[in-house]
Amino acid sequence: MKVPILDLVRQYESLKPEMDAAVARVLVSGRFILGPEVEGLEKEVAAFCGAKHAIGLASGTDALLLSLRALGVGEGDQVLLPSFTFFATAGVVHNARAVPVFADIDPKTFNLDPASVRRILADKHHAGKVKAMIPVHLYGQMADMDELVAISNEHKIAIVEDAAQAIGAEYKGKKAGTIGRLGCFSFFPTKNLGCYGDGGMVITNDDALAESLRILRVHGSKPKYFHRTIGYNSRLDALQAAVLRTKLPHLADWSQARARIADRYDPALAGTPGITTPPRFRDRTHIFHQYTIRVAGGRRDALQRHLKDREIGTEVYYPLPLHLQDCFRSLGYKPGDLPESERASQEALSLPLFPEIRPEEQDWVVQAIREFAG
Repeated sequence: MKVPILDLVRQYESLKPEMDAAVARVLVSGRFILGPEVEGLEKEVAAFCGAKHAIGLASGTDALLLSLRALGVGEGDQVLLPSFTFFATAGVVHNARAVPVFADIDPKTFNLDPASVRRILADKHHAGKVKAMIPVHLYGQMADMDELVAISNEHKIAIVEDAAQAIGAEYKGKKAGTIGRLGCFSFFPTKNLGCYGDGGMVITNDDALAESLRILRVHGSKPKYFHRTIGYNSRLDALQAAVLRTKLPHLADWSQARARIADRYDPALAGTPGITTPPRFRDRTHIFHQYTIRVAGGRRDALQRHLKDREIGTEVYYPLPLHLQDCFRSLGYKPGDLPESERASQEALSLPLFPEIRPEEQDWVVQAIREFAG
């Protein structure tokens, strides 16, 4: 039995009439960049998250980059972030002409470890130089925001939440993206709320930051053809906004479906030798962008091959932490500097999980894993 890690065709088929109508609506309108569809999506996402402003951008990467620019992060500034995450989180720091400072992760959550952050800020090479911090809510579960906010207040560091994988997740009743100064989303097709191309968004309650982002996304112009700063071409397409507006009303149901699938995996894999399932926390709502297990004993890659032989899709997010990437060699990090990030890169394996997965497909995944574990 073939089991993909994700099947976007099944989702489209379940929404085909309304999705086709949404695309046709844009084609007939003749408005393809920004415009009413984007404005409508911005209002709807802001309401969904409980934020004052939402600004649609060309990608989740641009959401992070323009957020740093809006905060005034630039040459010589340092930005603190986890090493175990997708490359974009660090790439935007470099592209803002700042310096990424990598922290370790909490081994239970895979998210930024406040204790590691405190150790870094106590170092004379970083004290007073870190201008922003980017917690990443990895796999759909939020970081320990109480501790990170306390640190940001103590050291006067702005928080930019990388909620690319966590739209709809909650921490003590607050939605992802609403706790820091700015919250960034990706609408890459594989995300829980994904469009049919690239797309991103920033949410904020700060009027001045929202205005800065709106100017930065259109080459820094306001009014048109008059430029007070140099910005970017980072406008969300109306077609992508229409796709997202069609999907957004279904997001809560999809999140509940993902949680139910995780609820089936947990007991089915409990007690399997060498396998650790994702932890849950009472103060957080996990939206399971990924269902990521740990495979101990250096057997992760062998398990992945075993599942591939049985036509089961998996993915390693992420096989090499950012502090060990060749492009950051000049920063001077070496193996052993961030042990939990390095261990996670050797143990993490994401299993098939999407709202339309069938019970028999999930059973086949579990059977194959338990067979491997003996």
